[in-house]
Amino acid sequence: MSEHSERSVVVERTSSGQFVATNAHGASIRFGTSPDGDQDAGFTPVELFLAAIGGCTAVDVDLATGRHAEPTRFSVTVRGDKVSDDLGHRMTNLEVAFTVAFPDDEGEGAERARAILPRAVKASHDRLCTVSRTVEIGTPVTTTVTDG
Repeated sequence: MSEHSERSVVVERTSSGQFVATNAHGASIRFGTSPDGDQDAGFTPVELFLAAIGGCTAVDVDLATGRHAEPTRFSVTVRGDKVSDDLGHRMTNLEVAFTVAFPDDEGEGAERARAILPRAVKASHDRLCTVSRTVEIGTPVTTTVTDG
C-alpha cells in the first residue's frame, strides 16, 4: 500500500434531505433528496455513484487518447436499474457507454486516438478505474457511530 493511499470526503447535512460532500482539497458537491421527492436537490446519491463510475473511466480514457488528439466529442453515459429485493436496495445492470469522436483533419494523431480508444476503455474497465473495480470486486463497507 502506498504512503498516500487514503482518500476521504466529509458529508454534512445542510437541511432536511440535503447534504454537501467536501474533499480534502476543499471542493464540494451538493446532493440529496427533498422530503416530497422533488429532484431540486442536485444529484441524488445514486446519481453520484453513477457519475463516479463514469468519471473515473472517462479520466482514464481521456488521458490515453487525449495525448494524441483533442476530441470533438467526449461523452460517457452510465445507466443502471435501481431495484429493491430480498438483498435490499441496489443497482443492477450497470452499463457504461462511450461516445467519442476525433477530428477528421488532424491526421495521424486522430487516427492513433481512434485506434487506442477501444483498448483504453478496456484497460480502464479491467484494471485502472478504481471505482468500477471496487464495485466489481465487492469491497466490504464498515460503518460506525461516534459521539458527536
